[in-house]
Amino acid sequence: MLIKKIVSLFTSLKLTVTLLAFSIVLVFVGTLAQADEGLYGAQAHYFKQWIVVGANLFGHYVPLLLPGGYLLGTLLLANLICAHIQRFQFTTKKIGIQLAHAGVIVLLVGQLATDFLARELQVNFIEGETRGYSDSAMDYELVFNDGNNVTAIPASLLKRGAELKYPSLAFTIRVKEFWRNSDLNFRPPMMKNSPSLTTNGIAAKFDFRPLPEVKTTEQKNIPTAVLELADTKNSFGDWVVSDFAGEPGIVQGIQNGYIEQVGAEMARKIAGDLAAPQSIATDGRTFTFTLRPERVRHPYSLTLLKATHTVYPGTDTPKDFRSRVRLENSTTRENREVEISMNHPLRYGGYTYYQSQMTAGDLVERAGQTPSSVLQVVRNPSWLTPYIGCVMVGLGLVIQFMKHLVGFVSKRKVK
Repeated sequence: MLIKKIVSLFTSLKLTVTLLAFSIVLVFVGTLAQADEGLYGAQAHYFKQWIVVGANLFGHYVPLLLPGGYLLGTLLLANLICAHIQRFQFTTKKIGIQLAHAGVIVLLVGQLATDFLARELQVNFIEGETRGYSDSAMDYELVFNDGNNVTAIPASLLKRGAELKYPSLAFTIRVKEFWRNSDLNFRPPMMKNSPSLTTNGIAAKFDFRPLPEVKTTEQKNIPTAVLELADTKNSFGDWVVSDFAGEPGIVQGIQNGYIEQVGAEMARKIAGDLAAPQSIATDGRTFTFTLRPERVRHPYSLTLLKATHTVYPGTDTPKDFRSRVRLENSTTRENREVEISMNHPLRYGGYTYYQSQMTAGDLVERAGQTPSSVLQVVRNPSWLTPYIGCVMVGLGLVIQFMKHLVGFVSKRKVK
């Protein structure tokens, strides 16, 4: 009896209508919430969740409870499969309907697989630099390197008051502050009026302060943390770790920004002080550490040979962004040059490299800045499923329509 009720529930048309109604509400609420939470925040809060608790609308927190995107998608998939098995006969007469329903199932499964498996990364390098890895666009890690081992700690664990211990480290990490977004200012030697966060490392020459977390896709959060490092005998003091120092592209951007203010030589010195390694020595080992984007290593490397930014003659309107890179893979013995432009990505090793941003051109070179390029890197193992699903649905509808059309025409001829 219970099994029959469960089967009846999952094959019910009422369940389909209810799920579609909740989907409309969720899309509406999630779309409005983008103004308060940003695109990625809204996606994570509403569509990549099983249950949604509370919503941020028009600057206010609204207490509500909704099924999340994962739950709605899973239930719709189960409802579709169960209803199809119960109501439709697997015969050639219904092959069009069966194919169309199978296409919808492929679309739902493909979207779920994309949410779980797809990753968005980026490669940020200047001309002449080589990258054998990609950086996460949103996730960060605290990294300790003693020359032999690398210990990477997800930034999600860096919560104020947290105390972290790892067998590979000979000390304890105490988190005193963690800011998801921050600002940096250089402390000129003759203008150090206010006390610094700490006298160790980069904090002796730079001021850091928290900023509100940005929500738009055009802006970037730059996290900063204040840590105390201590072993069983003594403390090594407080240290500031920041993505300002851990991401070469940001360091280069700061250097470019100071060139007009203090000149190229002083700007290089400021950037060098910011990127200077921070380290402590204990237990016979020296640990260098930094906060940086999470890295995904590749069995191949890309070297930026030339970053080209052209504009339409007589205007400042961008015409073309183009990166010429050298692709080297010791495993396959590949060594070739490839051009990546706005409409011509590089597909290699399961990743797709798109031209995203660029700092290049005559103005950049005249300002003494080094041309640089940012490639958006996407890994999506299920990228073909939307195309396959749409073809199946379209083909199924065409087959079913043609069957009815042929039958109708045949009846007319008989009459």
